[in-house]
Order: sequence, then structure tokens, then C-alpha cells
Amino acid sequence: MNTITFKPKQSTKRLLSGLPVRAREVLISRYGLGKDSEKMTLEAIGEKYNITRERVRQIENAALANIRKSAEFKAEKAVFDELEKVFKSMGSVLAEEDFLNHVSKDAQTQNHINFLLVLGDPFKRMKEDDDFKHRWYIDENLSKKVHDSLKKLYENLSDDDLLPESEIISAFLENLKDVSEEYKNDEIIRRWLSISKTIDKNPLGEWGVSRSPNVKTKGIRDYAFLAMRKHGSPIHFREVAKAIQEMFNKKAHVATTHNELIKDPRFVLVGRGLYALTEWGYLSGVVKDVIKKVVDKNGPMTKDEIIEKVLKERYVKKNTIIVNLQNPKFFKKDKDGRYSIVEKSKQR
Repeated sequence: MNTITFKPKQSTKRLLSGLPVRAREVLISRYGLGKDSEKMTLEAIGEKYNITRERVRQIENAALANIRKSAEFKAEKAVFDELEKVFKSMGSVLAEEDFLNHVSKDAQTQNHINFLLVLGDPFKRMKEDDDFKHRWYIDENLSKKVHDSLKKLYENLSDDDLLPESEIISAFLENLKDVSEEYKNDEIIRRWLSISKTIDKNPLGEWGVSRSPNVKTKGIRDYAFLAMRKHGSPIHFREVAKAIQEMFNKKAHVATTHNELIKDPRFVLVGRGLYALTEWGYLSGVVKDVIKKVVDKNGPMTKDEIIEKVLKERYVKKNTIIVNLQNPKFFKKDKDGRYSIVEKSKQR
């Protein structure tokens, strides 16, 4: 939604009008202010005028300085004041892409807005780095607090963490001290979160470490994980494929989905075609292995006790458990009817 009342292209045209022709053309090329929105590099502009890239930079900087000292610049004060008001209302520390997209969806208009930010006294830009996107700020102190809070938030997240938006906002605010109450609303916090390159949200709106496959979904297995997590309980692989199609509009062949579930340790087979998430605590392995793990954890147990425990881990028939228990290579029954594991040396 457009939040400004002035016309950016007309404003920049007026600001450029007092410059010499070459200086004006350099700025138009450098910031994509012409008929197309393409921005030219210093090298490309240098080749055009047969001058060095450093000379282009000097012309650019001198032209910007001249505009700031011009009568045209003073005449545009209302434009810069309005731009600052909008910027502050959105949080005063903003990812460049986020702010430009909010003001206009048109690439050309965005270039003109960006040029006004470059010229405007209150606006300061920080270049993209390993942790953060290109961003702008007005208040340096507030900017530092936001950046520090984002870093602490990332440090406290493991690769497996997935948090609902309400929780990530609360966690972010925990690290953000002494900030004006006017900024403590969900919309502004979401914008601050979007500055980070290390934290992001997945297609279901859950937040976590951006490099995690639970957030940066790449293939069927990642979408399967999110679909099963949303479902919340064991689900047949056919239903997983269907859920991927419905939730993410991604074509998921049943056979491909099943194959991905088999290969990924995030999933565990708990019944005939039924899969659960390993993080839910289900034991891996075939029924025999599950019985072993149950008995190893709890000590000798009766048949009924074992059946009860195993059925919490596997969707199988009771008779399947009983058949496995009767294999003397792996299990033995004492005089009290309790089963224990045969020592490995005797399992030959």
C-alpha cells in the first residue's frame, strides 16, 4: 500500500534539474532513475564516458553534495519530512527491501525513493553483511539495540527450534531493553526481525534459524516434516503426500514422499506405512528392536507390560509383539513370567 502523498519521480526530477548535464546523467544511471530501472555500476558508467570508476565516484559524490546545498533541495523539505514521518512510523530501523516494497511495488518508483533516502539528512544506510540485510536507520542508538537483540536471539536458538510468531516476538522483546513503547508492537517487531539473515520463518509462519531445513525448505522431505509437525500425530505416507500438496501447493508423488521419509532421520516408521517425527520421542527400529529398548530401559517385564509399552511406540498388532517375544535368540522368560534380553554372546 502506498503510504506517501508526494510523487517521488517528480521530486527527484526537480532535485536533479540544477546539475550539469554529465553529473545529472551519472546520478540517473547510478540510481536507475531513467526510463528503465536498471542501475549501472561505476565501471559501466566509466566506460560510457571513458573515465575511471574513481572519477565516476567523485562526480557522484560531488553531485549529491551540490544537490544538498541547492535551493531545489530546500524546496523539497516537505517531501523529506513526510518520508521521515513514514519511516519512523514503520519502526525507524528497516530493511531496505521491506521499506521500499511497503511504499511502492513499482521498481522505478522504488529507485526514486531510494535516491531520496540517500539525499535525506536523517537517513543512514548500513550495507548487507553475514548477519543482516541492507538496512536504513534514523536513530543510531535504537539501531544498535535492535541489532544486538537480533544477535542475542539468534545465539539462543538451536537449529531444531521452531517458534510460533508470538513466541519469537516475546523472545526478541526480552533482549530489547529501554526502547520506547511506541515501537513495541507486533508489526514493527516483525519488520525488525526481517532485517536478520540468520533468523527467518518457514512457509507455516514458524520462526527459527534460517539455515535450518525446518525453515529453509528445499525438497519434499522438508515439506513433509512441516506437514507432519502441523498434523501432530503419526500419519500414513500417502496422507503426508496429500498434505504437502494441500498446504504448500507442491506436487508430491506418493512413492517419492515415502522414499524421502525412509531416508531422513527426522522420521520414524511406527506402523504399516505410518510415520512419526523422531522429535516426538518414538523409538526407531523394527518391533524386535523396540522391545529390546523397552526392556533395557525398564528391566524384566511381563508380557502385558511389554505389550503396553511397545504399543505406545508402534502401531502394530499385539500378536506381532508376542511372536517377537517368543524368539529365544533375543528374549528369555524367567519363572515369574517376566521377559529379559538374551546376552549378545548367546545371540548366535
